Amino acid sequence: MAGTQRIYKQKIRATKTLEKVFRAMELIAASRIGKARDRALGQDPYTRALTKSIATVALHAHADHPLVKERNDTNKVIVFVVTSDRGMAGAYSSSVLRESERLINDLKSEGKEPLLYVSGRRGASYFRFRNVEVERSWTGESDKPSDETSNEIAEEFLSRFLADADHGGVGELYMVFTRFVSMVTQNVEVRRMLPLQVVDADDDEHGGSEDDSTADSEPLYEYEPSAQTVFDELLPMYVGQRIHSVMLMSAASELAARQQAMHSATENAGDLIERYTRLANNARQAEITTEITEIISGADSLGKS
Repeated sequence: MAGTQRIYKQKIRATKTLEKVFRAMELIAASRIGKARDRALGQDPYTRALTKSIATVALHAHADHPLVKERNDTNKVIVFVVTSDRGMAGAYSSSVLRESERLINDLKSEGKEPLLYVSGRRGASYFRFRNVEVERSWTGESDKPSDETSNEIAEEFLSRFLADADHGGVGELYMVFTRFVSMVTQNVEVRRMLPLQVVDADDDEHGGSEDDSTADSEPLYEYEPSAQTVFDELLPMYVGQRIHSVMLMSAASELAARQQAMHSATENAGDLIERYTRLANNARQAEITTEITEIISGADSLGKS
């Protein structure tokens, strides 16, 4: 009995240590989620304004930019997977990886050649363990992406898409990431980023279309030096902005998922401590009962003798 009681006490001490770690990680994620959420959702007004500008300029320019043209000279496709650098975030990374594998299999079944790019150590180690070749990976900033990293990723993808087929050019760009909806809801999305489809801001956000009266009420602009030049300059900006927005959305989703996971882990640790304490008390009570029984039996034996 003494051994059983000692085992439960060791389990209680170990679980209390884990509970403190889980609680600390929950508080850290909670302290950072506010700023990450504001950064992610704060990109929406700028993205809508940029999308509106592109749609307006497209009315006065020829939409023959390479970024909006379908390519048939190559079957290579970029798949950009956004995961986390660290674990303890529930099913955040596993959901993205599962969806990315489904996308890769679908692309291969269509006769295309996926080229894998990964953000986050969890995704990079996942594909490395399965001997899947990764073209390039970015790590260390999954929960707080910098503008420099987002610009570097955008430049990499734009150069691959605009390159000739003989020099590693690709025909499409897909992104697998997690969209932040609320503190309790984060949805995994697969989005084709390139080639671009020039739509209105309302179409881009809601999937709808403006009525004819709204389209006819578009203001008139004068473009300097020309509408085509402005259009050609806006498209790369738009791609970079969307990639940066995806990175910020994923960062907010990661912190929200980690806070939820650590909150659940803290509660589970508390339940385990309560259970082990109850079992330890039962073992202690059984030990006391056994000792009392032995004392009474010994006294009875002495009395009879």
